[in-house]
Amino acid sequence: MPAKTRPRIAVSLGDPRGIGPEITRSALSDSRILSQADFVVIGPEPGSVPGGIPGDHAEYLSIGRWTGAGPAEAGRLSGLAIERAIELALAGEVDGLVTAPIAKSALQAAGYPFPGHTEFLRERCGAPDVTMIMAAEQTPLGGPLRVALLTVHVALREVPGLLDVDLVTRRCGLAAAALREWWGIDRPRLALAGVNPHASEHGLFGDEEERVLRPAAEELADSEDLDVAGIFPADTVFRKCLRGEVDLVVVPYHDVGLAVLKTLAAETGVNVTAGLPFPRTSPDHGTAFDIAGRGVADASSMKAAVSQCVRFCQGGRMAEVG
Repeated sequence: MPAKTRPRIAVSLGDPRGIGPEITRSALSDSRILSQADFVVIGPEPGSVPGGIPGDHAEYLSIGRWTGAGPAEAGRLSGLAIERAIELALAGEVDGLVTAPIAKSALQAAGYPFPGHTEFLRERCGAPDVTMIMAAEQTPLGGPLRVALLTVHVALREVPGLLDVDLVTRRCGLAAAALREWWGIDRPRLALAGVNPHASEHGLFGDEEERVLRPAAEELADSEDLDVAGIFPADTVFRKCLRGEVDLVVVPYHDVGLAVLKTLAAETGVNVTAGLPFPRTSPDHGTAFDIAGRGVADASSMKAAVSQCVRFCQGGRMAEVG
């Protein structure tokens, strides 16, 4: 990616009932962030969102009035903002996208058949495949910690049936490409987290490790631009990333990876979608309806998401800028 000194970033405001408006306003009031990029915020009509909207330091595009009618209306406005942001990105009018939190149930109540942002973006961008990467560049235990998901928003009982060699190799490849392009890690080192306790203990607790993960690891080992450190029990593998022995841990399902990252780095974690034609980031938390509008929401993860998207659009090389 060629370096771009001052990118233009779209920010979709998320569910108008949640903390998206206030954490976006906080992020876009930060002089350090404003000095690096120009922003266009996409959300409900000004004056219709409690607590106001972040329009002082950014262009603002309205996608309709929030009347407070309920989840379906909130989901419709959330979806319209995402659609408009995607249009701008695909047209080259913005260089990257940051998405504030949405309520997945509200999105579906509005008729959008997607379980989350990741699937929405994949379908509307026409991407062959994407993978979710959760990343924290700093953690209390050292860090960084980066986690890529093989499956995302699916029931746990469905995970074994979804895992196959092609899925693992494909999504590991997407994650490795993102590490090269956006983080500046020329030869990424990946570790695969086991599906079963103790990574199945040689088949004692399941066969996914031998039937799926091992053949995938062997296939990936032939690649010249990534390394696979091996298959490790999920209860110990994250230490390898925290100690700098690998650059990213690949996990088989949502909570096995996100529980660790959100426990260690809830304030600095960032959701990154690999496989899209443009960088997309998001804070690693939800709408927090219970505290919305009270002025107590922590904007740290949103600031991290905006800053990371800016760095990606400037040409990556996260390994150089820290």
